[in-house]
Amino acid sequence: MNTQPVKKFLLELQGLIVERMEQIDGGPFRHDAWERPGGGGGITRLIEEGNFLERGGVNFSHVTGDRLPPSASVLRPELAGRSWEAMGVSLVMHPRNPYVPTTHMNVRFFVATRQGEAPVWWFGGGMDLTPYYGFEEDATHFHAMCRRALDPFGAAYHPRFKQGCDEYFYLKHRNEPRGIGGIFFDDLAEGGFEHCFNLTESVGDHFLAAYLPIVERRGDLPYGERERDFQAYRRGRYVEFNLVFDRGTLFGLQSGGRTESILMSMPPLVKWRYDWHPEPGSAEARLYSDFLRPRDWLGEFNTAPDAS
Repeated sequence: MNTQPVKKFLLELQGLIVERMEQIDGGPFRHDAWERPGGGGGITRLIEEGNFLERGGVNFSHVTGDRLPPSASVLRPELAGRSWEAMGVSLVMHPRNPYVPTTHMNVRFFVATRQGEAPVWWFGGGMDLTPYYGFEEDATHFHAMCRRALDPFGAAYHPRFKQGCDEYFYLKHRNEPRGIGGIFFDDLAEGGFEHCFNLTESVGDHFLAAYLPIVERRGDLPYGERERDFQAYRRGRYVEFNLVFDRGTLFGLQSGGRTESILMSMPPLVKWRYDWHPEPGSAEARLYSDFLRPRDWLGEFNTAPDAS
C-alpha cells in the first residue's frame, strides 16, 4: 500500500510544530537525523535549556522490521511475527514555568504484512495535558479543541477517545491519572483508510490550537522555588508512566529503536519523595482534588462545540 501521503503529512507536521515552538522559545531546536540498524530511521528535533522550554522534543520516525515486537501485538496476538512498518510523530513539551502544563501528542500509522495475505493497518494517536497547577479555563479549552478535531468525523468519537485517554494515561500503582487527559486512540481502521487518515491528520493539526493559548495565558506568571519543587515532584509521575506503562516507549525499546529519541520525553529535572502529601487547602492539594480525576470538562462548564 502507498504510505507516502502519511509520511509527507507527518514530516510537514513536525516542521510546523517545531517552527512555532521555536518562535515561542526564541531558541533553535537541534536537528538530529538518524538511521535504525534494523531498518528505517527518523529525525529528532530537540531543545534543552531553552528560554521557555526546559526540554522539548518533536520526533519523526519511519521504521521497519521483520518480526512484530510483543508490545505491538499484545492487543492483536494473531499478528505476532509479521513484518511491519511504523511511522509517526511524537512530541513532549516540558516548559520551565510550573504554571504551564507539560503536554504530549502523537500521531502514528502501522502496517503488518505477511506474504500471500492482505496487509493489516491501523492509525493511532492523541494528545493529553499534564498540569502542575490547575486552571479550569485551560482544561476546558484543551478538551474543546480535542472535540473540535474529532467532531467532523462523527459525534461518537470524542467521548470514546476521551474515555480511552482517561483509561490509558493512568498510573495503576498510584491509583492516579497522569494529568487531565485529552484524547487517545489506537488500532483505528474503521471506516476505511481515507477516513482514518483524515481523522488522524485533524488530531495532529489541532495540537497547536489546543496548547498555545494556554502557553500565552500562563507563560509569564511569576513562580518561585515552591512551585519548581512541586513541578519536579509531579514530573516523577510522568517518568513512572513512560517507563512502566507507555506502549510507545516499550515498542521503541523492544524494536531496537534509537534510545536517545525514545527517551527524549523524559523531563530534565525530577524528584521523588517518600509518602509525601500536599498541605490541605493548598494549590498543590487542589491539583489532586479538582484536576487529577476523570471529569466531563465540557459538560460541567457547558462549553460549546466551537469553543476556543
